[in-house]
Amino acid sequence: MDAEHMSENSPHFADKLVERFENELDIERLIARFLRYHPINEFEPFFESLGLEPFEYSPLLPRNLMFLSDDELLLDSYHVLCNYGVVRNKIGKIYKEAVEVFRYGVGILQSKLQAYEELGLSPSFVGKVIVCSPYLLIGDVNMEFIEVLERLKSVGIYSCWIEEHLPEHNSLSWSMIFSFLRLYSTIGFSDGELGILIKQHPGLLFEDSSNTVYTLIGLLLKFGCTRTEIYSMFPQFPQIEVRKFFVNLKQRLTFLFEIEMELDEIAKILCSHSMLLGSCTLKKTNTIFANLNVGKKRLCKFIQENPLELKKLVLGSRVGRLPPQKERSQMLKTKFLLGVGYVKNSKEMEKALQVFRGNGAELQERFDCIVNAGLDRKDVCEMIRVSPQILNITKDLIGRKIDFLVDYLGYPVSSLVSFPSYFNYAEGRIKIRLLMYYWLKDQGKVESNLAWSTVIAYSNKSFMQQFVDPHPKGPEVWQDLKKQICSKRVKGC
Repeated sequence: MDAEHMSENSPHFADKLVERFENELDIERLIARFLRYHPINEFEPFFESLGLEPFEYSPLLPRNLMFLSDDELLLDSYHVLCNYGVVRNKIGKIYKEAVEVFRYGVGILQSKLQAYEELGLSPSFVGKVIVCSPYLLIGDVNMEFIEVLERLKSVGIYSCWIEEHLPEHNSLSWSMIFSFLRLYSTIGFSDGELGILIKQHPGLLFEDSSNTVYTLIGLLLKFGCTRTEIYSMFPQFPQIEVRKFFVNLKQRLTFLFEIEMELDEIAKILCSHSMLLGSCTLKKTNTIFANLNVGKKRLCKFIQENPLELKKLVLGSRVGRLPPQKERSQMLKTKFLLGVGYVKNSKEMEKALQVFRGNGAELQERFDCIVNAGLDRKDVCEMIRVSPQILNITKDLIGRKIDFLVDYLGYPVSSLVSFPSYFNYAEGRIKIRLLMYYWLKDQGKVESNLAWSTVIAYSNKSFMQQFVDPHPKGPEVWQDLKKQICSKRVKGC
């Protein structure tokens, strides 16, 4: 059986032998005569029949032996593996990665296989695992391998499932897989989430990608990506190899550094568009500059405003030049206004284009900031029509003013719908007027049901006449409040 398998599974050796007599008619007789006086090195067809290529087995050929029968230990281990159910053309991988296995004395290899069976593992599972990880047969039972099995079992993954999804050609590092599983627990994945993820995408664990995934997660965490952002990528990996994804991602990051984008902006794009960055191969930086006809500064701004445009800069795509900056800014602003309900070419649209400061991406960002605070999109659109100036302040300032309204003043976010002009007033003005009003209300000198928006909207002169001056202690209290607020460096005091 050994000879038959070797003769049927060593094509390179056979071709090399036959090509000596390629143009001869009686080739069978000539080969028989040649072999009578030139004995072959039996290890060559043997190793090839085990699944090794000539360049792989050439360094492994014994120097002083030609006949397999002279290496009894090799043949004994070979037969043990064959009888155990390991496919013959997979044994070469074991020999290449763990040659010590074929130097064991009689019965030692069998005892090592039996040791894994005694842990409750089936012979078929052990047979497949040692092909993926031949080093498991070196030394005692590998505890990292056992720890991985226990960890996978705790998330609902058993040896029968693992056996079904073990890779046929790749080698597995169980220590790396264990580190990979531990990393997931560290960043907050529950056992249930981890089990579902691995069952849906076994390649992340077994297809020689766990090392890449481990490095990838470390990179994303370093740039500030959250657990949710990282987790959202994995369902999409079957559409692209993890290693290719990682190469693309590093290429995109290199490109962003080459155009001198700020680190915090790179982190923002990476965390929000990581799948986009890793799914396509980018053109070279110089090619992008030439195609778009831009410099580094404008390209940075263009990508920050429109990160999705990166998908148009991939290899094989046709890229047109960017429109003039002013024209593009107007176009993006118009696109935003149409999106929030303005009618194209209307007088209201023309007026809004003159009022709004900032490009379309900035306006959209500010708009989204107000919506994300808990307001209905339709209400925010109406707020903008009533008081368009509220989108002329930065996103950070919008966020601070909303926090001030809710956390300090104690009003619900919904109160902004009826008073969008709130964003136009400084914190100091709002605080001092409301404190003065509350003091007067405690004194019984003003209406108790007066709307807070009315108190803030009064002009300075009208407020002094209506609220401060009529009360004997009003001016004194007003000045005390003003000093108190200004001492805390509140803006607009």
